[in-house]
Order: sequence, then C-alpha cells, then structure tokens
Amino acid sequence: MREAREKPAVEHVDGAVQCQLSAYDDGDHFGLLSDTGPYGTALWLRWGGASEAGLVVLPDCSVAAPGPDGEGCCLFASHAKPHTWEDAPEETPCTS
Repeated sequence: MREAREKPAVEHVDGAVQCQLSAYDDGDHFGLLSDTGPYGTALWLRWGGASEAGLVVLPDCSVAAPGPDGEGCCLFASHAKPHTWEDAPEETPCTS
C-alpha cells in the first residue's frame, strides 16, 4: 500500500473518478485508478461511508461468468454483488 501511495498511476484525482459498484448500501464507493497492480491487485480510490477518501490496494475478484469463455469480473474480491458481467453484459469488457 505504501508503494502504491508513493507511485500512483495517475498524477491527480479529480471528479472524473466514478464509483464502479452498481449496488451498495450506505457504505463506501470505489473508483478504479490502476489495474496494473502486481499479483492480481489493483489500486482503488475509496470514499464515502464511514471512511475518508484514500487509496487502497485490493485483490482482484476471481469470479468469472459461467461457461468455458466466461468473462471475468472487473471489480475487487469481496465486493457487493452483482459482478460486472452480471450487471451490464452489453458493455465492453474491462480489458478492452
């Protein structure tokens, strides 16, 4: 986490960061900053709820859509459902 804060993938964070969760209670929002993290992780901006805005490094969600060519979820492990492929199958994949 310390390394992520010292070397962020972006030089500044502005209002363009949007919450990637389609469903959440009155908890935190999460906006993806960089998906190039090591060991299946990504750098996220977390804000709202009971916490202040801050950077967090979270492991990738390992759940994929059913079937042999199932698209992987573009969120982090233990996120609130639905997975990205359940929520908006008509959108382009996160790897585009």
